[in-house]
Amino acid sequence: MQTQLSPEYEQRADGQAAEAILRKCVHCGFCTATCPTYQLLGDELDGPRGRIYLIKQVLEGAEPTRKTQLHLDRCLTCRNCETTCPSGVDYGHLVDIGRKIVDEKVARPASENAVRWLLKEGLPSPLFGPAMKLGQLMRPLLPSSLKNKVPAPQAAGHLPTATHARQVLLLTGCVQPAMMPNIHTATARVLDAAGIQGVVAPQAGCCGAVKFHLNDQEGGKAQMRANIDAWWPFIEGGVEAIVMNASGCGVTVKEYGHILADDLAYAERAARVSALTRDLSELLPALVPALRQKLKHAPDASRVIAFHPPCTLQHGQQLKGGVEQHLSALGFTVQVAKNEAHLCCGSAGTYSVLQPDIAYTLRDRKLGHLDELKPSVIASANIGCITHLQSGTATPVRHWVEVLDDALSDRAS
Repeated sequence: MQTQLSPEYEQRADGQAAEAILRKCVHCGFCTATCPTYQLLGDELDGPRGRIYLIKQVLEGAEPTRKTQLHLDRCLTCRNCETTCPSGVDYGHLVDIGRKIVDEKVARPASENAVRWLLKEGLPSPLFGPAMKLGQLMRPLLPSSLKNKVPAPQAAGHLPTATHARQVLLLTGCVQPAMMPNIHTATARVLDAAGIQGVVAPQAGCCGAVKFHLNDQEGGKAQMRANIDAWWPFIEGGVEAIVMNASGCGVTVKEYGHILADDLAYAERAARVSALTRDLSELLPALVPALRQKLKHAPDASRVIAFHPPCTLQHGQQLKGGVEQHLSALGFTVQVAKNEAHLCCGSAGTYSVLQPDIAYTLRDRKLGHLDELKPSVIASANIGCITHLQSGTATPVRHWVEVLDDALSDRAS
């Protein structure tokens, strides 16, 4: 794609980065076939190719409008288009730049700004945990729109106390400890069963994704730097990896090196952190032989686990098939939806709050395909997907590591 940056952007680093991405696009339109919002809305400007043109026009000097902003807002950043693209267009990074430059020029309504501020400041806040507990106490009285965002209280379970020579860092994250604390403890127990100790850096917090993708990119970078500082003594101490049990956090931490590449004080360490980061599923090939001997009972092969691979896992991290393959090797019956397994469920971080109509339509479409498998449980790999899907079904929705942990501890999953 030929581009001619306006003088405003030709000397800016983000303008130059965007131009390099734009030049890879060959207008083929393959991306529209796998874009959830294009499939639902049928508008070229609500697909990747159309959004790319909008961003190109702004970079070349066109004045963006509220409509431009809306089309970019409607993007789920699921990055399915990156998986489809034959030319390697780095759309996820491009849309981050596009949203930033459009928001510099287009004011949002006060009500919209207020919601976005509450999300980016509230979700990573220490007050989120107490607020969630209060919401759970009041859950029976909440309207459905709020109840959907407040899962029923969950017992955390115990943390293992054994120490092991092999250690990995775990990130508890911002919302997961309050919403579904058992995911973290189940992760620690599964690793412990394989002779690996999961350790937590007390000062590490939100991965930075919430603020970064709500266009507080400097706020997100500050959280990234804080995590690097918190993890660095452990990295110097020899931890094997930084393991993520939320794929949304994982894809972000794997991009610290890219996001902080121009930060002279942090670039080298950020690249090291990204290189050490692994999704929990990436450990499964090495874990399966040890865990097979620790299963308290053989999984019931007649009980289907319907696995929903989050977009941040299959498109953002390009990790496909690992969970299904390795859980199957342990005796579980794991299936993915026969139709549209590649499409987003509509959660997409804060998207389900900001764009609820699209989000719930995608949720129900996804659940329809998963229900065809007649599963006893739906499993996923990201807290957002799990909460969002659970709001639309009576079938239990869990993290796959919880299902595995139950088999190791002789609990029915």
